[in-house]
Amino acid sequence: MSSALTDGELTVLGLLVEQPRHGYDLERVIEERGVRAWTALGFSSIYYVLDKLARRGLIEAAGAPPSGKSRATFRATALGRELCTAATRDALTTPTPMRARVLIAMANSPGLPDADVVTGLTRRLDALRKQLVDVQTARSRQEPLPTAASAIFDYSEAMLRADVGWTETTLGALTKETAVEKYDIKKAHKELYSPPSQEFTVVDVPEFRYIAVDGRGDPNTSPAYANAIEALYGVAYALKFAGKKTLGRDFVVGPLEGLWRADDPAVFVTRRKETWEWTMMISQPAWITEDMVQAAIDNVSKKKVIPALGDIRLLTLVEGTCVQILHTGSYDDETPTLDRLHNHYLPENGLTFNGDHHEIYLSDARRTPPAKLKTILRQPVKTVY
Repeated sequence: MSSALTDGELTVLGLLVEQPRHGYDLERVIEERGVRAWTALGFSSIYYVLDKLARRGLIEAAGAPPSGKSRATFRATALGRELCTAATRDALTTPTPMRARVLIAMANSPGLPDADVVTGLTRRLDALRKQLVDVQTARSRQEPLPTAASAIFDYSEAMLRADVGWTETTLGALTKETAVEKYDIKKAHKELYSPPSQEFTVVDVPEFRYIAVDGRGDPNTSPAYANAIEALYGVAYALKFAGKKTLGRDFVVGPLEGLWRADDPAVFVTRRKETWEWTMMISQPAWITEDMVQAAIDNVSKKKVIPALGDIRLLTLVEGTCVQILHTGSYDDETPTLDRLHNHYLPENGLTFNGDHHEIYLSDARRTPPAKLKTILRQPVKTVY
């Protein structure tokens, strides 16, 4: 029987069982008692509910209205009183279903930017706090209250406080999560990734980890080189997403880097690229493990065939003391700078080679004009004894 009445209908019917009332009187009582804090019942819907109850024979006009429907007084019929009593008994024993719309929003929130979710919950929190103040104000206007009315306000306030607490906790967790800065090797080691372009500088490079692929030949024409780059970026982004999902840790995919070697370092100055051996690599945060790398390789291989995937390895590199400089321009225009490094700066400062020539490509060669390419030229060195 109770299912035959909506919350709004049961509320209005209960007020008419209490005593005959007209529409404006119902609105006044609903407003004074703060009824809208615990049931959705707008002013315009009162007359709609009255019409429904009257058509069902649950209420009736108490007398002919002198000035139209707006002043018609209604009272509950015997059937209305009976149904109201049964519905009230049922409502007392039935738990309130948890159907807050915000739960649907949270289920859908992964499809929104984090900032939108935080903004939405912040506005919701403000609205809840205001609603709580409104309920407390309505209560204070009517005190002292009978036990039943006091219990209604207690429940309303408890539910609002719980909702405020839940929203504050959820918002705090999301804010903390979005506030955690992604690891970015260029920011974490700014002194190593933003050298001057005019003078060589000496830096101490700590241990770094990379995913890497080895190869040989001219990078402009070698299919092996192109395959290596495609494989590295595919696995790098797979690791980024996996780390965020499984560890809750995110990072900015670092720039492409390359170690270049040859039996005679002079070939880098003469640009005899067909004799170059290389290790192309992308830096990785310390939390990336061998197992994660293998899982990322397996994941990428399921989506696309890239020959170099099987050649990727996790590389730990310790370069120590290095000399570096920022080169702006085409890769082939590096010759004068390398000549100055090899044949002037190193011997004049009592230094010699102590590892592979290292280049860090800060620009995307696919989108950057050659004249504006920025490349860090780094050379591990040691003192000549």
